[in-house]
Amino acid sequence: MSEKPDIREQLAHVPDAPGVYLWKSGDEVLYVGKARSLRKRMRQYTSGHDSRDRIPLMMEQVDGFDYIVTDTEVESLILEANLIKQQRPPYNVDYRDDKTYPFIALTMGDPFPAIKYTREKHRPDTRYFGPYTDARAARETIEVARRVYPVCRATCVEWKRVTRQGGEPTGKPCFDHHIGKGPGVCVGAISAEEYATNVAEVTAFLEGRQRAVAADLERAMAEAAADLEYERAARLRNSLEAVRTVLERQKVVSDKPLDIDVLGIEREETIAGAHVFLVREGRIVAGNEFVLDKGLDVPETELVEGFLLRYYGQASHVPREVIVPCLPDGAETIEEWLSGLRGSRVRVRVAQRGEKRALAELAATNAHHTLARYRHRTRYDEARLNRALLELESALALPRPPLRIECFDISTLHGTNSVGSMVVFSAGRAEKSAYRRFRVRMPAGSANDVAMMREVLSRRFAREIAGDERFATTPDLVIVDGGTPQLAAAQAAMADLGLELPLAALAKREEELVVPGWDAPVVLPTGSPSLFLVKRIRDEAHRFAIEYHRELRARAMTASALDDVPGVGPKRKKALIKAFGSVKKLRAASAGEIAAVPGIGTEVAETIFEALHADS
Repeated sequence: MSEKPDIREQLAHVPDAPGVYLWKSGDEVLYVGKARSLRKRMRQYTSGHDSRDRIPLMMEQVDGFDYIVTDTEVESLILEANLIKQQRPPYNVDYRDDKTYPFIALTMGDPFPAIKYTREKHRPDTRYFGPYTDARAARETIEVARRVYPVCRATCVEWKRVTRQGGEPTGKPCFDHHIGKGPGVCVGAISAEEYATNVAEVTAFLEGRQRAVAADLERAMAEAAADLEYERAARLRNSLEAVRTVLERQKVVSDKPLDIDVLGIEREETIAGAHVFLVREGRIVAGNEFVLDKGLDVPETELVEGFLLRYYGQASHVPREVIVPCLPDGAETIEEWLSGLRGSRVRVRVAQRGEKRALAELAATNAHHTLARYRHRTRYDEARLNRALLELESALALPRPPLRIECFDISTLHGTNSVGSMVVFSAGRAEKSAYRRFRVRMPAGSANDVAMMREVLSRRFAREIAGDERFATTPDLVIVDGGTPQLAAAQAAMADLGLELPLAALAKREEELVVPGWDAPVVLPTGSPSLFLVKRIRDEAHRFAIEYHRELRARAMTASALDDVPGVGPKRKKALIKAFGSVKKLRAASAGEIAAVPGIGTEVAETIFEALHADS
């Protein structure tokens, strides 16, 4: 991180009070955050002690800041949410796409409130329900609601004439009333009191209280039938069937009247999928999905907090409880903020067991599919890999994009069962059929990581020179796991064979690429596609090496127990391990049980039993 003494000097004058801070580059706001103590929190950014990966990159761009002092932490949270919404800072969690989500609205400021589908949410005299991430579902919900309790559409010309323009009802009905879907405000067929009742029931329906609506309809239908009002009873029956159809589509998750939202999150490198189940009266009434523009590049606690601010900053309903995958920092403040929005106590919790835990797992599964659909639809992986390869070409001054990258790693335990791994990535994707593994040949006493790395690379490229088809393709970039010593070993191996290939070593501690002949290591930008790619390649090489090393150790342990037993060769050894699963279980078996293994026999079984128990 570059030195910014002027910023640090200015921070000395920041008050030790709650508030909101804005890191800026010129006039652009890069990041908005809240703090219990502005001075302490902002100093963390310049101290180099902030654990978030992207912070050093952001602070390289920062040349100024603003702050606003608040009376309480809740006020700072509300202000933070509003400023993020206004400024859309690039380093805050936000939705990946820039679209606005639809709402269902009731124009409560009108004498006869109408229902409408809208993407705006700013009129104070309008009641909003949503947001909906599925526009078709929002429109279908409007149609079902109007079929249950008729209310006017805000687009109806006659409704506008009577309600908005002060016109009088006429004898000419609008089209909706003509076909039985409209309440008849245009012809004076409904009183203001009756219409208000319909609006109240539609409100309950849109809030997710469909079971209560169904109970009211069933009671009203029974009363109408008892009073011999058969036409009204028939209309109520049709409305009841419409509500029951909706209820049948909703998954019942509890016999309790749960009013909760359940958040699931699936993170990838720099994006995340979020899925929110809306559970009302114990039923999942909707599932909303979002793609966020941050992922593994921010802590999960920060991602959850950012999503809660973004989502409930515009949501029409705050439930009694919000289930999250992990508690965000300052969860108590967020609970207080949500409680203020709802008007009663709201809890933010991580589900530990039971039906809520099952719902949380289901939400996480759906978040995974949300992200998978987005990646497929936008070809996100392809674009990101192309960018990663171009970034590597530029950062390492390669002659062309590294379409084939080979990475090598060593795994050993005190010089025994030492192995080397070679993994191959073609166009940024693992090509597992091209993976190779090497059993190190040098004696254990003289083996070390550097010498073993030299041996493995020498053997790999000697085979290519010799025409071995398994090693026929020359890589565009060779990466070795380690630092300068491992890089020197790779250079020596190449020099022995007369080869010149682009080389780099990836140091684990600082995630820096060491390049031959360069004075300083290459530091790929935090959160960049290129850094994620090389780390993934290095981790895959490490996994592949350890896997082979453990296999050899297990094989050696098995072999040492049976190798010296007369009459036991490779076939019988394999049959015994297949039958018992391990040498430990074989040792616990009786001679008769050993003899029962096909191909062993009584005499050999006695010999095996005695050999395994000779020291006991």
